[in-house]
Amino acid sequence: MPPPLIQLSDIRLTFGGTPLLESVELTVRAGERVCLVGRNGSGKSTLLKIAAGLIEPDGGERFMQPGAVVRYLPQEPDLSDFPSTLAYVESGLGPADDPHQARYLLEQMGLTGNEGPAHLSGGEARRAALASVLAPDPDILLLDEPTNHLDLPAIEWLEARLAQSKAALVLISHDRRFLANLSRTTVWLDRGRTIRAELGFGEFETWRDRKLQEEEVTQHKLDRKIAREEHWMRYGVTARRKRNVQRVAQLSALRQARREYRLAAGKAEMVATQADISGALVIEAKGLAKTFAARVIVRDLSLRLMRGDRIGIIGPNGTGKTTLVNLLTGALAPDSGTVRLGANVSLASLDQGRESLDPSWTVSEALTGGRGNTVTVAGQSRHVIGYMQDFLFSPQQARTPLSALSGGERGRLMLARALARPSNLLVLDEPTNDLDLETLDVLEELLGTYAGTVILISHDRDFLDRVVNAVWAPEGDGRWTEYAGGYTDMLAQRGADLAGTRPQKAKPRSAEKPANAPRAPPPEKRKLSFNEQHALATLPKAMAALQARIEALQARLDDPSFYGRDPNAFAETTVALAAAQSELAAAEERWLELELLREAIAGS
Repeated sequence: MPPPLIQLSDIRLTFGGTPLLESVELTVRAGERVCLVGRNGSGKSTLLKIAAGLIEPDGGERFMQPGAVVRYLPQEPDLSDFPSTLAYVESGLGPADDPHQARYLLEQMGLTGNEGPAHLSGGEARRAALASVLAPDPDILLLDEPTNHLDLPAIEWLEARLAQSKAALVLISHDRRFLANLSRTTVWLDRGRTIRAELGFGEFETWRDRKLQEEEVTQHKLDRKIAREEHWMRYGVTARRKRNVQRVAQLSALRQARREYRLAAGKAEMVATQADISGALVIEAKGLAKTFAARVIVRDLSLRLMRGDRIGIIGPNGTGKTTLVNLLTGALAPDSGTVRLGANVSLASLDQGRESLDPSWTVSEALTGGRGNTVTVAGQSRHVIGYMQDFLFSPQQARTPLSALSGGERGRLMLARALARPSNLLVLDEPTNDLDLETLDVLEELLGTYAGTVILISHDRDFLDRVVNAVWAPEGDGRWTEYAGGYTDMLAQRGADLAGTRPQKAKPRSAEKPANAPRAPPPEKRKLSFNEQHALATLPKAMAALQARIEALQARLDDPSFYGRDPNAFAETTVALAAAQSELAAAEERWLELELLREAIAGS
């Protein structure tokens, strides 16, 4: 086994009287691919800074292999001391490094090198910082949220670059697909301690859940044992007390262990406040067009968004995703074309820049609007402290100014504000930014059960695959195309990613190969399986039956006197309608997938 490039042993660190890291271990050897995971606030970024030598721990040892080149990417890179992005990247090069790598990497990331740091967007600053850590060809890369502010083409380029790199990697990221594709080892930072698992992130969550379940069983057994010993203390110790001093001491030790046990952090509890049900048609757009400064953002776009739809809008930064959403929701007037919102549409939105948050507000003021100490959620008045705790804020944070919150805390706060507003149309612009993986799980569950309609802008491929049932992608010159399914389905239908990269074809046969060499047998032609053929034949009938059921249920709901006669039946019919629409959407998606496969086979 090769010696470690970096080794942290028994690392301890306390902030404000509360231990953040206790007896933490981290070992990284040449070529290893390690992802560091944990809840927001668990100390991941702090641990990475200790590994980079930027923070001195209270205790423990840090070892770095002499001569090893280490590069660290912070969450918020600072380029302010440099006249240009090129100067910033070149400053990290050593005497033996190739100076051309600086400009090459900047160009690969869409920068010229002449940009002034004061005028960079968050995504541009992130690209320059990535070029800075990649250019020296380091032995180990410590990357803290490298995909933050990057669009999908940049994320996929970075993923391919890191996959080819010989450097050891330690990654912190909320992007599941990115972690699953790159990691081979997972280090879980939980309640101040690290647990190392020799498996990639793709297998980690199942392993973690099993560990937490085992821990819960162990604690239950400990509680039962304490209860038995306390019963013995009350009823079994009399004249023989002196001979049972050891047993009494053991009970004291059990109680101490129970006091010192730190519970795993709970899950956020998100509930969307539902407005009255909207009409079946939510948004209808015809011939939309929008141009800014001679640049076409949207050209001749027509769409119909129905109740219950979940659409994802994707594309490189600057293609006009937010502009498109503003056009569809009526927040921005088109140059030509029309947009019509359906009946009874109530909108709640989450903006990407978190711009609606005043940094001088406290957490409590942001949720209540500065009026009292209650917030109305799902038709019920709740104390703001209880609602904060649903989103993993402690009661002590009620008076915390927003300027002191972390990125993840600000993201959770924005979700809390958006979900408290009654809605049947949710517009979420990059909701996954800075959220930990557990909170993303809860958000996915919420959107899966949300009875309304969802429009989602995201660069998170895994999140898109889990949430949306259609994707709109830009094709250039202001034209947008709809693809059924999630991001992975879009790639299969489009045959290329957003950068236009198509799957590589097999290399041609070598010219040196003898002309009379035997030919390899042709690959066996793909055929539809029996199950696929059966589904293709029966799905149209099933979809027709579902459509008839939906129409019947909708006809009942359209009766203006229905709710007054029987509110319970009205509610049950509404739930049944949403379920039938979801089932129909799944059936249509499966049929379309099979029909495309059948056509591909027929044309091959």
